[in-house]
Amino acid sequence: MAVEKLSEEERGSWLEALEGWEMASDRDAIVRTFKFEDFSEAWGFMSRVALIAEKNDHHPEWSNVYNTVEITLTTHDADGLSHRDVHMAQAINAL
Repeated sequence: MAVEKLSEEERGSWLEALEGWEMASDRDAIVRTFKFEDFSEAWGFMSRVALIAEKNDHHPEWSNVYNTVEITLTTHDADGLSHRDVHMAQAINAL
C-alpha cells in the first residue's frame, strides 16, 4: 500500500493539533524535544516509544543526551510527512 504525503492544508491543520511539535527547518518532517528529570526517565520514555514504533512499523529518528530526547518524524516511503507521522506523534504525546 502506497503512503501519501500530507497536503499543505492537512499539514497545517495537523501541526496546529499536535501540541509541542513543529516543522523541521531543513526538511519535510516534524520535530519535538522532550526534557526529563534524569537519564533514567528519558530512557524509560524512549523504551515506551520504541514499543509503539515496533507495533506500528514506523520508527522515529531520535537522539538522547542525558535527560533530553529529540524526536524527528517523517515517512521515507512518502518522501515527507504522512498520516503515519501524525498518528505516531499523537501516540508519543499520549505517553
